[in-house]
Amino acid sequence: MKFVSIIVPCFNEEESIELFYNTVKPILEEIHMISYEFVFVNDGSKDRTELVMKELSLKEDCVRFVNFSRNFGKEAAMLAGIEAAKGDAVVLMDVDLQDPPELLPEMIHEWHDEGYDVVYTRRSTRSGEPPIRSWFAKQFYKLINNMSDVHIVDGARDYRLMDRKAVDSFLQLKERNRFAKGLFMWVGYRSKCLEFENVERAAGSTSWSFWKLVHYAIDGIVSFTIVPLRWATYFGFFSASASFLFMFYVIFKKIFLGDSVSGYASMVSIMLFFGGIQLIFLGIIGEYIGRIFIEVKARPHYITKEQSEDMEVVKGKRSTTLVVRRNS
Repeated sequence: MKFVSIIVPCFNEEESIELFYNTVKPILEEIHMISYEFVFVNDGSKDRTELVMKELSLKEDCVRFVNFSRNFGKEAAMLAGIEAAKGDAVVLMDVDLQDPPELLPEMIHEWHDEGYDVVYTRRSTRSGEPPIRSWFAKQFYKLINNMSDVHIVDGARDYRLMDRKAVDSFLQLKERNRFAKGLFMWVGYRSKCLEFENVERAAGSTSWSFWKLVHYAIDGIVSFTIVPLRWATYFGFFSASASFLFMFYVIFKKIFLGDSVSGYASMVSIMLFFGGIQLIFLGIIGEYIGRIFIEVKARPHYITKEQSEDMEVVKGKRSTTLVVRRNS
């Protein structure tokens, strides 16, 4: 019998945890070819998420948890859950039930019976999303796929099943600036995609604002391609060549035609334009340098304040012991 770990990152999700568990567990119980565990990761929540997770782990032997010392972000939470997972396969799911649990039997079938190492999902529609957000998302996937050697499927979710060998390969990637969607694709292995229509959150509200998604997109582009730096180089050559030709034109016009040099306003406009372009490219270079700075510091991806393994059984009851664990 195969063992499957369900990884569930949580941030301010006190309303969703028990609903998620009570929805997903019956589906897993109907799959007789597997046993399972849940690993909830509390990403520094400000509400009762930590308490709800602990109470659930006390009641259910199949539930484990990892509790961060503060908020480190979803990428770190997914990594912590994957590192803590004991399963022959790992499934990443969002606790808000926007990842349809009904797909789990098919995902496990494709892995267990059909031999796929990775079974990932994508949304076939973006119904329910603001139109401007959907448009920017589509443009992001077009842009990054044109610039990167790794193809990232438009609408791909973090909701996926990975075989243990794919998990072990993923964990070999030690970079600090993590863009999981790209890293999952970069690892490779035999994969299959399952599609589903967009589903509304079961409870709570999303913590992903528009600008957080913009920053996430920038992280993805900078993590998987150096094309923006090449653009800066190409534009530099182009502007230098154009200015060199224009200089000859001005000299020729002055010597042979006797025209005086004029156009103060146009020159100022051109100078401001190229000054703005230089600042943009300095910002692009700064993004890459900033990530080098973060990598060189080599800080851990997260710090675990407490996890279920730290809970001791005393006279049939569990008492918690806070332990600070540093993970790289």
